[in-house]
Amino acid sequence: MVNHTSVTELLILGFPEFPELQLPLFTLFSFLYIMAVLGNLLVICIICADRQLHTPMYFFLANLSALDICSLTSIVPKMLAILLSKNYNISFLGCILQMYCYTMCVTTEFALLTAMAYDRYIAICNPLRYLNIMNKRVCGVLAATSWIAGLVETFPHSFVVSRFPFCDSNVINHFFCEIAALVKLSCSDTSIIQTMNYVLGLFVVFIPFLLILTSYMFIISSILKIRSSKGKSKAFSTCSSHLTVILLAYGTIIGVYMNPGSVDSAEQNKLPIAMYIVTLPLLNPVIYSLRSKELKVALKRAIMKNH
Repeated sequence: MVNHTSVTELLILGFPEFPELQLPLFTLFSFLYIMAVLGNLLVICIICADRQLHTPMYFFLANLSALDICSLTSIVPKMLAILLSKNYNISFLGCILQMYCYTMCVTTEFALLTAMAYDRYIAICNPLRYLNIMNKRVCGVLAATSWIAGLVETFPHSFVVSRFPFCDSNVINHFFCEIAALVKLSCSDTSIIQTMNYVLGLFVVFIPFLLILTSYMFIISSILKIRSSKGKSKAFSTCSSHLTVILLAYGTIIGVYMNPGSVDSAEQNKLPIAMYIVTLPLLNPVIYSLRSKELKVALKRAIMKNH
């Protein structure tokens, strides 16, 4: 007979395999976290303050920046507490909330990237009707749908995991309450959550990928029809930032969660996964800032106005 226990508190190990690197890792992740939050806040503030950036593309970018801040804040502060003060304890409810928030952010991000792909498709393939199609109402509905999809689709997973009985161990060999690492502690049949994960992956990763791929097939086809090389370059530059972010996002999710033995792999490669999670939200504003002339001009305008 297996002894089922009602867990009220869990222990997150963090990075015990690097005992001599706890302080350097705390310093590194603190710096990356602060820079990522400040970078995304700066993007949001510039977009809100400059009326010339009140366009669909920058509206979605502001949502993506807000999402990045939410994603980071759901994980990094607790990870820093583990590194600095050895505070491994987290309540069971807090663990479920952390898992839900992070999964919700990932789900919402892929939905937002899909909405942004549709925006780029209309901008390049139907430019004369762009402002009529991508009006404020449509943009608001697309953004709201992305957030609601994230909130709703990930709730069943968190609820099911919260009802699982746990056995002897309450130690999570990870740096946050990752769903696979938490499910691994359960002594009951977890096939239902594995099935739910496949379904969630279908709706969150695969279907958005097909929609994004379809959009870019039409985009590339339209760009190739442009006769001048300058026109082709200008058309491609309008979607290059979005395409780069998509490649990074899908590269991360495939590298971390879609390889064989992903649970054991995640436990063995916690440091690279942590770097992925912290660095990607930092790269998003950098990529858009470097590739967007409008954002650069708006930033210079804001600096000159303050001086």
